[in-house]
Amino acid sequence: QVQLVESGGGLVQAGGSLRLSCVASGLTFSSYTMGWFRQAPGKEREFVARMGRSGGTTYYADSVKGRFTISRDNAKSTVYLQMNSLKPEDTAVYSCAARNHAYYLSRASVDYWGQGTQVTVSS
Repeated sequence: QVQLVESGGGLVQAGGSLRLSCVASGLTFSSYTMGWFRQAPGKEREFVARMGRSGGTTYYADSVKGRFTISRDNAKSTVYLQMNSLKPEDTAVYSCAARNHAYYLSRASVDYWGQGTQVTVSS
């Protein structure tokens, strides 16, 4: 049974930082491209960042580029999202996602989803 379990969310003031983690089990982690998505109340889920299976081929949404960094540790089956310079508009439930692909995933092409962790940024 595949599980993706996120942690690290919380309440932070604008300008602050948070680091999200997602631990995967039940799959061969190094075979999967990993990504982060977010969903704010009343809005559709949107792409945030992704990283290819080997740790290269990163890609970010324009809204987070330069502020967020995705990384992974294949030995720990964990993907991270370092979020700096947070803004109130970053408030959302953040979910990690996995796709059995070398470098690409999108909202429509995810094999597994995590349950999500809430990030709230106060102004």
